[in-house]
Amino acid sequence: MKQLHSNIDVTDDQFKARIDSYSDLINKYYSAMNSVTHRDQEPTVIRHLKRGKLDVRRRIELLTDENTPFLELSPLAAYDQYDNQFPSAGIITGIGRIHGKSCMIIANDATVKGGTYISETVKKHLRGQEIALKNHLPCVYIVDSGGIFLPEQARIFPDRDGFGRIFYNQSQMSASAIPQISIVMGSCTAGGAYVPAMSDETIIVKNQGTIFIGGPPLVKAATGEEVTAEELGGALVHTGISGVADHLAENEIDAIRICRNIFELIPPVDSQVLNMQNIEEPIYNSSDLYGIAPIDLKKSVDIYEIIARIVDGSKFEEFKRDYGTTLITGYSRILGFPVGILANNGFLTSEAALKGAHFIEICNFRKIPLLFLQNISGFIVGKKYEHEGIARNGAKLIHAVATAVVPKITVIIGGSFGAGNYAMAGRAYNPDFLFMWPNSRIAVMGGQQAQDVLNSIKSTTSESSLNLEQRFEEEGSAYFSTSRIWDDGIIDPANTRIVVGLAISIASNTRSASPKSGIYRM
Repeated sequence: MKQLHSNIDVTDDQFKARIDSYSDLINKYYSAMNSVTHRDQEPTVIRHLKRGKLDVRRRIELLTDENTPFLELSPLAAYDQYDNQFPSAGIITGIGRIHGKSCMIIANDATVKGGTYISETVKKHLRGQEIALKNHLPCVYIVDSGGIFLPEQARIFPDRDGFGRIFYNQSQMSASAIPQISIVMGSCTAGGAYVPAMSDETIIVKNQGTIFIGGPPLVKAATGEEVTAEELGGALVHTGISGVADHLAENEIDAIRICRNIFELIPPVDSQVLNMQNIEEPIYNSSDLYGIAPIDLKKSVDIYEIIARIVDGSKFEEFKRDYGTTLITGYSRILGFPVGILANNGFLTSEAALKGAHFIEICNFRKIPLLFLQNISGFIVGKKYEHEGIARNGAKLIHAVATAVVPKITVIIGGSFGAGNYAMAGRAYNPDFLFMWPNSRIAVMGGQQAQDVLNSIKSTTSESSLNLEQRFEEEGSAYFSTSRIWDDGIIDPANTRIVVGLAISIASNTRSASPKSGIYRM
């Protein structure tokens, strides 16, 4: 492959100034992350630890293999909502390794409102199951939850993707022969009782874990019977009388040991065989990305400079280099994995759309995972382009993206606007993973553009138009997106290469389907 050459002078004062400017964004990002991951001094956490229970992230650390990465998903879910009373939406989800096998871990955080579920908690739980189902990942549920957060019940109980969808997904995963193990480390109340009841095997901690459809207060209200939590649904009841649980653990450490022992006998899946090579570090420093990342989306960014700092050896073999140049396509490697890259270099034109569709079809047949690097304001507009059939040609790219059978990883590195979001594997097109940089923005259009459109049709006052622009600016931020789980998390640009490599590894856990058609030269 051809090695990319950088035209950036990293010693230049203007470049250093851009890095300094980006440091404010990075500092904000890590401050937000610390607010949800380092909560040792919060009263609820202190009480939790005093009861002899482990912090939820410590539980995951002990469960997974030593010195292996854990790809946490949506750590900033519910951020800047609910007065920030639900850090990480009260649940930790992510992919780690147990006895060398990749698995999805979904763990309640009882220090957040007793581990109860709000809308974002449900959405995050379902997203974890979706990834596990798609990639045939064994699933471990670390259960410590009071069920639905009652003040929010109308938003999460009755709809299609509400709380009940969790158990529907468990049934679908079971039918697909995906192992599911529950470790009951605290309360399993009401509908939440079905999580361990529907798992293949359930471990429950003595004098700590409980499982019941209705807790003692509800039992008393309904029947007048007075009963303790242990008598009603404690570990001894469910391992010795009801049979709801299968393994009695003396404590949390013992429960984790039992779970790890179970994983020893879980067979590996038939994963996709990729043409791997030795890992090469990029020849350019990943921290340079702070000075390259697009902050002012009105200014163009040389996408080759970004690719050079993400891929192995900074090597990139371009496809159709001189055609449809607003979309860069080509082959490379990330952490030794082969990858086909589609990266924006301006508006999507008819030529760019046809080029992208052609490239995706080739990658489908060669079983090469796809990486979409989004920095797109949309498709080009105007009379000339409409007459040339931009809608038809754009539809070909969208169709190719939607029907691709290989893993799709999307990273929004700048803007993600309008139909450009769709054509570059936005959330609606089921990428296996979608991540955002702190500077990125996502919306149907920019705030100023929205104001101009409404002003042109004279449908708003100047005051309401200004409010709309401010609203678009707020709702377009990466933090607004990640809080609502429109992505799988904001990442540090310097970590993009590692995160993408992990994502490709996970998304290749099962074999890709056969392409639905041949390769059509567009």
